[in-house]
Parts: sequence; structure tokens; C-alpha cells
Amino acid sequence: MKKIILLIIVVACVFTACDIDRFPSTAMSADEIKNNPGANLDALLNGVYAQLKTWSDPMHRCGEYAGDNMMIRGNSSDAFFQFISYSRSPNNYRLQNFWDYSYKAIAQTSNILNMVEEGQGAAIDNKLGECYFIRGLLYFYLCRAYGRPYYDHPETNLGVPVVNGTPEDIFNLHFENRATVQATYAQVIADLQKAAQLMTVNKGAAYASKEAAWALLSRVYLYMSGTWTNPNVAYAQKSVLYADSVIDSHTYDLLSRKDFMEYNTKRPENNKESIFAVKRVAAEFSGEDHYYGIGGMYANIGGMGWGEMYASAKYIALLDETGRNDWYNKKIVDARAAFIEPTYTNDDHKVFRFIKNVYNADGVQTNFNYVQADVVVDGNTATCKEKVGDVTTEYTLTPLNVEQGIWSINYKDIKPDGTFIKDIAYKGVIDQYISLNRVYPQFYITKCSREGEESHLHSPVISRLAEVYLNKAEAAAKTGDYGTALVALNTVRERSLPGEGYSTLTAANAEQLVEKERTLELAYQAERSYDVYRNGRALTRQYPGPHLAMEDIQPTDYRVIYFIPQDAINSYPGKLTQNPTSN
Repeated sequence: MKKIILLIIVVACVFTACDIDRFPSTAMSADEIKNNPGANLDALLNGVYAQLKTWSDPMHRCGEYAGDNMMIRGNSSDAFFQFISYSRSPNNYRLQNFWDYSYKAIAQTSNILNMVEEGQGAAIDNKLGECYFIRGLLYFYLCRAYGRPYYDHPETNLGVPVVNGTPEDIFNLHFENRATVQATYAQVIADLQKAAQLMTVNKGAAYASKEAAWALLSRVYLYMSGTWTNPNVAYAQKSVLYADSVIDSHTYDLLSRKDFMEYNTKRPENNKESIFAVKRVAAEFSGEDHYYGIGGMYANIGGMGWGEMYASAKYIALLDETGRNDWYNKKIVDARAAFIEPTYTNDDHKVFRFIKNVYNADGVQTNFNYVQADVVVDGNTATCKEKVGDVTTEYTLTPLNVEQGIWSINYKDIKPDGTFIKDIAYKGVIDQYISLNRVYPQFYITKCSREGEESHLHSPVISRLAEVYLNKAEAAAKTGDYGTALVALNTVRERSLPGEGYSTLTAANAEQLVEKERTLELAYQAERSYDVYRNGRALTRQYPGPHLAMEDIQPTDYRVIYFIPQDAINSYPGKLTQNPTSN
């Protein structure tokens, strides 16, 4: 039976032509692998990396869409809308894909590890280390999606099944139920530590490395470090230890501010900040991929992409906190604003843009919406007009920061039938008109596009040096070492906002400032929703969009994690327990 294991792997995967994608044209037996591992391991391992490309798409959508960095223009029949709306269902093909693609790659790596003995030379050991890294990575990503955050009873809450390889008797399969969160994390740590032990060659960010294992261990232990109100100091210290291992290796450098603003255009192998990324190449990414890939939902570039999801008003406000980013006049204050591209019209059409409350017929607020009212500016005086139905109302604006174009309006809130509710002051900006998709200005996101200048080509980033510094900052703060935390936090912040580093970090402000920088820096890298819940915080999305804007998702809500796909339960050879369907 062992002789057909590799055939099973071959059937599960599809590969293309670049070096990282090649797979042998014929199946190999286990005996062939064992007898000549040096000649065959490269092909098998490249197959594993190819599987990660398929995996990275649903991985991104599960992680990013459930957060608060983006909004969608309207309801969608696509299964990913459940991630945004929190209308959880076990019958979701994208959740099924995430599960299936993860376990395919786990099977690939496990079967290689079960067939090839270590100690046959540094080159072979390095490849085995790559397998351990990828398997540990996948178990971690699975557990944070389907298992409760680590602070919440990890010894009893369920993680995911630990299935390390194809059993010898594939006709009488029986797998164990889901391991606990604690046991799943133990598997992750064991795999990543073994990976770091075996790997001695760093082949660049497109491949696993010792440093990539350390970087991920720093994040894993951060996830285990408890909440800000009840930290686990021992795990936080280990997070700092592994972060320092990466930093002190001097293998990576933070990009300069200028280069960082073009981070998305750089290929992983040419990016000195990237530690590990899932490498994509233009030859395999053409046609519909530019629409259906990750970046295609965030922007339309050169006629390619749906461009249906935009930066949330909450994220834009965070970018503007230190100073307004004026995209039209190319005055970027926070370097991270370079990945947002509003769709300005070409004509000189000035508006006062602000966000107002939206009410139902009973006068209860149900949402928010943008207003772009035509504006006339004369020095320190500005007036705007808004037409609602047949009624046009003129407002005189109050200057807040004329240089930055920030003003306020004393606005008349009304019900859908036009009945007056109250006057309320809103802050907004004078800017050029941004074209709408349905009723929303299009703040395109390009962080997942333009690699090598290929519209939506993107190699999803798993880890980079900036995240390692942020891991260190949070973990050090949780141990009470605020001096170390401040230096690490400002290392990242001042790259994007020169001269704007925080002066102090204390128990009173550490949570707020660390969370802010993680949100700004790691946006659109599939981290945000997990970052919120692992620290026991609620997700607040009080900004325009079709989501339930007035509903805060509490960290105790059953919807914080995803359902195990029903098809996986139905086909599982053994008991596979579903996550709770209510609180």
C-alpha cells in the first residue's frame, strides 16, 4: 500500500511551469523516494508549494473579510459574503475549499516526512524542515479559523483533527476527532521547532526557512499570550524570544518609506522585508484570475477586476489620524495610505465628503452612508448643497483645519420620509468627487495587486519583518517591559510616519497603540479579525456598508469562529464534532 501513497498525492495537485511548481510527469512509489530521496524530493516539495497557491485564496478571504478594514458595495450571492455578514453556515464552498486545500498540503508534507528519514545530509534535512514548516503553518491557520482563541479554555475547546499522513490501510480508514486547541497548538509548535532545527539554507522568501519558522513561532506564542487584561507572561516571553531570533539574524531589513509604499509591486525574491510569501508568477495568473484572484475584488486596474470591495471608512479614519492623506494631490502622510487609491473623476468637481447616520421609519439608526455635497470655497468660508428628493438644503461649513481641507457641518438628520430628527455635527473633508459604485465612493485597495506591475498578480504575504517587530512590541508590553515594546513599536510606526513615534508606552495606552499599529500595518494580510478576537475584544464596524453596522460582534459570540464544513463532516472517517450553532 505504501507504494501508491505518492500517486494519491499526485492526483490531488495541479502544477505549472516555473521552478517552484514543477512536479514529475509520472507517479513515484514510496520505495523510489526512500532509495533516492535527493533526486525526487525537489519535485515533491515543489508540489507542496504549488498546493499553497490554491490554499492562499480562501485563506485570505476567511481572515480578511471578517474584519473591519474593508467594506463591500452591496449584498452578494457569493459564499464569501457570509464572512462579511457573519451569517455563518456549514454549507459554504469557500470554507470547504479552505479545509480541503489545507489538509491536502498536510497530507503531502506528512507523507514525505513519513517516507524519508532525516540525517541523510544537510540538503535532504533542509527539505524535510520545509515540510515541517508548511505543515505547522497549515495547522495554525486551520486552528485559528475553526477553533476558539487560545485564551478561552484551550484544554477543552476543540481545534482541528491532527492527521499526519495517509494511513497504511486506506480501505479501512478511521481518524480521531478534533484535537483540542491546546493539542493543535502543541502540534504547530513541535512542527515549527523541528523545521527551525532542520533548515540551514535560506533560499529566499518564496521558500520556507529557519527564519520563517521563527517568525511564525513568534506569532503563535503571541496568540497564546492571553489577553491584555489577563496576559500569559511565559508565552509572551517566548514570542519576544523568537521575534528577536529573526531580528538578530540580520537576514531581513525594513524597506525604506519610499520602497515600502511600493511593497505590493515587489516580487518576494526581490523584497528584503518579506520572510515568507506564497509565490505566484504571471505565467500561471492570467485571464479570469485577474478578476477572481484576491486583488480583483479590491480594485479594477486596467479594466481587470470587479472592484467591489473598498477600504472601510474606519480604516481610512485611522490612516488620517496623524494628518489627512490627500490622495488627489498626492500628499501621503501615512505611508500605508499608498495602498489605497480613490477613483477620482477627471473633471474639477469639488465636494464636501462626510459620513452621516441612516435611520429607519421609526427614527432608529440602522447604518451610515457617505454624502458628497457640491461645495464652494472662498478662503475660510465654504458652503455646500445637498439635494434629497425634491428638497435642496444649503449649509455653511465650519473650518477645523483649512490647510488640510477638514471642515464640519451642522447637518439635519432625517428619517426616510424626510421627517426631521435632529441637528448633528459631522466632520468631513473638501476633496474632489470620487466616483460611486452603487452609493459608495470607491476607495480601491491595491495592496494585493500590481506585483511586477501585473494588474492583480499577488504573492500572499505570510510573514514579514514589520510584523515580527509588532509581535515583539505586543508581547513585550504584556510582560510589562514597556521600554522594549516602545522601541519595537516605533520602529514600524516611524517608517510610515517619520518623526511621529509615540513618546511613552504604559499599561494605560499599550493596548490601544499596539492594536492601532497592527491594524494599520497588517491590513489586507488576513490578520485583522483574528487579532481582534484573540485578545478578547469585540469587532465594531460602525461605517457605511451592507453589513450590520450597528451590531458589535462580541468575542464570546459563536460566530467568531467558522463552522466545520458539512461535507467534511459527512465524509470524515470517524467522528468530527461541529462547532456550536448558537451562544
